[in-house]
Amino acid sequence: MRDAINVVSWDDGAVTGDRAVFVHGSTTWGTSAFARQRPLAHRYRLELMDRRGYGDSPDVAHSDATVDAEDLAALLAGRPVHLVGHSSGAVVALLAAADNPGAVRSLTLIEPSCYRAAANDPIVASALAQHREALTAASHRPPASPADYLRRSAESLDLPAPEPTPTRLRAAETAMRERPAWDVAIPLEDIGTAPWPKLVICGTWASAPETYRRLGGEPSMACGRAVAQAIGAELVTVPCAAHEPHWEQAEVVNATLLKLWEQA
Repeated sequence: MRDAINVVSWDDGAVTGDRAVFVHGSTTWGTSAFARQRPLAHRYRLELMDRRGYGDSPDVAHSDATVDAEDLAALLAGRPVHLVGHSSGAVVALLAAADNPGAVRSLTLIEPSCYRAAANDPIVASALAQHREALTAASHRPPASPADYLRRSAESLDLPAPEPTPTRLRAAETAMRERPAWDVAIPLEDIGTAPWPKLVICGTWASAPETYRRLGGEPSMACGRAVAQAIGAELVTVPCAAHEPHWEQAEVVNATLLKLWEQA
C-alpha cells in the first residue's frame, strides 16, 4: 500500500459545497503553482494535490503520470469535482477523468502538455520528435545536479533561472526522473464523449522571449488547439501570458474558471 499524498485544502468561507481539485505541473507543487487561485476559495473549496516527489508528498523513484492519476482518482471520491490541471498536471487530470467520468463536474486544462495525444498536428509532432531526441541524447550524458538542471532549462529558453530553494531543488530532482508526460497515451475520445463541460486555457505567448515562444510556445499553443477540438472543449487564449496564464494573468483565468464552474 502506497503512502498517501499531501493535499492542501483552501476554504476561505466558501459559499458553495462544491470542490475544485488542482493538479500542478513539473518543478513545482500545489500551493506554489496555484497560489494566485486562492481568491476562488471564497466561493469554492480548493484542494491542491502534491504529486509524488513534489511539495510535501512522499518521495518516488520515478514520477509517473499514470501513478499520479491513481492518486488523483482517490481524491475525486465523493461529490463530482471541478478538475483543473496545468501542463503535465493536465495529463494527470485527463487520465483520471477518462477513468472516472462520474467523479468530474467540469474539466479545465491549462497549457496541456499531452503532445502524444495531439501528434496529428505537424507542429506538435515535430516538437514531440525533438523531445524524444533530446531525451535520448541526455541519457548518454552524466546526470546534471538539480541546480544545474534548473539553470540549464531556463537558459536554453532565454529565461531567468528560478531561485534554487530546497523545495524547488527537490521538485527539479523529481522532474529529472519522471516519465515524460508529453509521451503518455491518453484516450481523448473518452473525454470527448463525457457529458461535463470542458475548457482549455492557453497563453498567446506574444510577450515571451523569441526562443521560449518558438521552442515552447508554438507547440504548446498547437497542442491546446488540437486537444480542445478533439474533446469538444471551449478554447480560451489569454493575452500577455505564456505557459502559466493562471499565474501571469490570474484575474483573467480566475474569472474564466468561475464562469465555467457556475455554468456547470
